[in-house]
Amino acid sequence: MPLLANHIAVITGAGSGIGRAIALGFAREGARVIALDVNADGAAETAKLVSDSGGTACSFPLDVTDRAACVAMAKRIADAIGPVSILVNNAGIARRNGMTGAADAVVKDWEDVIAINLTGVFNVTHAFLGSLRANKGRIVNIGSIQSFVHIRQPSSPAYTASKHGVLGFTKALAVELGKEGVRVNAIGPGFIETPLNAATRASNPDGVRLFIEHTPLGRAGQPEDIVGPAIFLASDLSAYVTGSIVMADGGYRAV
Repeated sequence: MPLLANHIAVITGAGSGIGRAIALGFAREGARVIALDVNADGAAETAKLVSDSGGTACSFPLDVTDRAACVAMAKRIADAIGPVSILVNNAGIARRNGMTGAADAVVKDWEDVIAINLTGVFNVTHAFLGSLRANKGRIVNIGSIQSFVHIRQPSSPAYTASKHGVLGFTKALAVELGKEGVRVNAIGPGFIETPLNAATRASNPDGVRLFIEHTPLGRAGQPEDIVGPAIFLASDLSAYVTGSIVMADGGYRAV
């Protein structure tokens, strides 16, 4: 039997990159996938890719910073589709700017990154919490190597702070919900080539080279490299795993 049969899985930021790859992987393992993204066209394309490959999926636009919209979406899905038992909090942005630039830009970066990467995780989780508790659900949050370390070039204090927060939130929620059978874990990607960082990769090839040189596997990751860890954490294979982060960083933190 497929590892995620009979599960309904919600994935935020599913319109491209890691979120899209996880959606396709979950569908291959039998989950009914709900692709959410602020980019409605991207989410719809992900759902179509799932359907074209023989899976079951639908999509909806969602801005994770809009708490009321998250609550309304959870109700809409519960009424129209069914109880959600897997939640993947993947939506995020990266602004690679330091603290010493123009004050307005620094403040704008901080507010936007924290709102999406951290408060967005809270908003979506809180909205779907009733269904997840009722169904002994699984929450998978997308952290980063920057849940532990700060990458100097280019600097990104807002991003680093947001991903430290995601890991802390993961641990706190795992402790609170463990006795109800809800498991909460995270994945810590390293340097993954996605549309999110395409501009940075194009403008900073030396930074990319230095990052890969520090990575024992000697290559950048691909979105598909995150799918296996996500399936593991969402399935019964990880039945005794909670409050943990699975690193998928090519060995970056081992050096």
